[in-house]
Amino acid sequence: MQHVTPNPGLCSHCANARVIENPRGSTFILCTLSESDPRFPKYPRLPVLSCDGFEESDPAQQRCTSSS
Repeated sequence: MQHVTPNPGLCSHCANARVIENPRGSTFILCTLSESDPRFPKYPRLPVLSCDGFEESDPAQQRCTSSS
């Protein structure tokens, strides 16, 4: 995952987290579980220390970064 400040906690190793960077350079963590489950906030408050949806990501898989 791309370096994000502040430390995103569990999101930095979660398969359900995506780094989103806006055109002005601000970086956010998007929880993809929020698309199908209202228990998960779209942009969680960081650092995330506990999460029922946490899934360890494959370290070989490159993280997605997109501009909004």
